[in-house]
Amino acid sequence: MKRPDLTNIDRTFWGLFLILIVVAIIALFSASSTLVYMHHSALGPIGQQMFFIVLGIIAAFGIQYIPSYWVRFGGYALLAISTLLVYSTMIPGNPLVVTINGAARWVRIAGITFQPSELAKLSLIIVIADQLARIHSEEDKRKYFYRTLIIAAVVMLPIMASNLSTAVLVGLIIFCLWVLARIPWKYTLSVVGIAVLVLGLGYTIVEFGFVRPGRQMHGPFKRATTWVSRIDRHFADDGGSKYVLTDENIQEVYSAVAIARGGASPLGVLPGNSKERDYLPLAFADYIFAIIVEESGVLGAAFLIFIYLAILFRACNVSSRYSDMPAMLMTMGLALMITCQALISMLVAVGLGPVTGQPLPLISRGGTSVLITSVYFGIMMGVSREQKALRERVQETIEESQEEAPIVTLDN
Repeated sequence: MKRPDLTNIDRTFWGLFLILIVVAIIALFSASSTLVYMHHSALGPIGQQMFFIVLGIIAAFGIQYIPSYWVRFGGYALLAISTLLVYSTMIPGNPLVVTINGAARWVRIAGITFQPSELAKLSLIIVIADQLARIHSEEDKRKYFYRTLIIAAVVMLPIMASNLSTAVLVGLIIFCLWVLARIPWKYTLSVVGIAVLVLGLGYTIVEFGFVRPGRQMHGPFKRATTWVSRIDRHFADDGGSKYVLTDENIQEVYSAVAIARGGASPLGVLPGNSKERDYLPLAFADYIFAIIVEESGVLGAAFLIFIYLAILFRACNVSSRYSDMPAMLMTMGLALMITCQALISMLVAVGLGPVTGQPLPLISRGGTSVLITSVYFGIMMGVSREQKALRERVQETIEESQEEAPIVTLDN
């Protein structure tokens, strides 16, 4: 069996990836007390997540050897499958759909439960990047702008029905890809303006038509009242009553307490000494950053922010030296997704944004999220590996041509 060539692997990406894995393992043991109590054993919830972490490392290692053109080709097939699965979550009574905490985002096939929206996010970035890379003229910019806009709208509609924050995040990444592809501002800003108007109008209708009268919404957008209520609660100025513990704000209150305990010392209360993990319902998932801050303080939080930003900077460095436009856009799109999702999750955990349900990439508990994020890393590592191998081949060709070139002398 031939051993894999480790010569051109991106050690920087691998270092950042493994650092997040270590943080994920430490946070998993620190924040899973409620799960361990519910299962009466640590082997179930912790062992399952460790399995996905190991599987993610294996996936990242293998995917880095897949040529980027095969990744782009596979992206179209994955987009078709994931789009069908995402739309299936809108079908009432679909036996494949699993509803958790009132959200029908999960699909169970052959005993495996996963979020098809995670697959849609990955494949949509790959396809949008490939389409935008085909631009060669000013006319192409208009053509592929509308083409990518239609593709994104079709895929994001069912995602928006169950998870508005994910749809907004994906829209932000697509906007960044349009900017990188130098799509004219009149196109991109017009889409932003229309989106803001639609969201504003939707908020107004739900707020005054359903939330304030206390009416329930039905249909595919029934969770809109939940989104509006969260926004209202976040921006409410009610003289401090929002800190009174209720079923609606329990996440925010205990998260704020965890942040306050961690902020009392630069190093926090140190790993394993969290108290709020026993009270914070989703300490192991959406609010795991609050537990990280509680146990590692400001320094730990700053370090984690630096790691996520370093991922984006590394992707910029790799893309700036790569001549393959599709691979460059794909790498930037994936890195932006990881970094922006991480920053949004952190802002929510520290109380600077309304509840969104965005996990902390690679760290929050969830098998689908860990595996898909690992695939992100594998693809970016593969692009970097190709770039290094290409530079070496070009350098070898130059050296060989110089050696074979005839020596010309001038005779008097």
